[in-house]
Amino acid sequence: MNIGPLQFSHEAAAQQKPIPPYAKWGTMAMEKTKERYPNAKIIDYLHVGRVTGPTSTTEKFKLWLKGQQKEFGVFVDIEFNPATNQVIKISFRETTR
Repeated sequence: MNIGPLQFSHEAAAQQKPIPPYAKWGTMAMEKTKERYPNAKIIDYLHVGRVTGPTSTTEKFKLWLKGQQKEFGVFVDIEFNPATNQVIKISFRETTR
């Protein structure tokens, strides 16, 4: 069976997953973590979840970093106004797990 380029393109397009709604916040979490820890390399990324409050929403992430002396985790919470997508606060919390 000969598979032409048109069929291949169609199959590849069908396998693409939709971009999750937290993707832009995940990108921001990684950028801000790189700014805060410029000598560490991000080696893993996890979207922990979303918390929706009465006036704001918080996207929660856990990033695993490798520094010169150690590996460690950083929980990054990005709180924003869901109506305007304006960031209210970004918080970082280090963990050894």
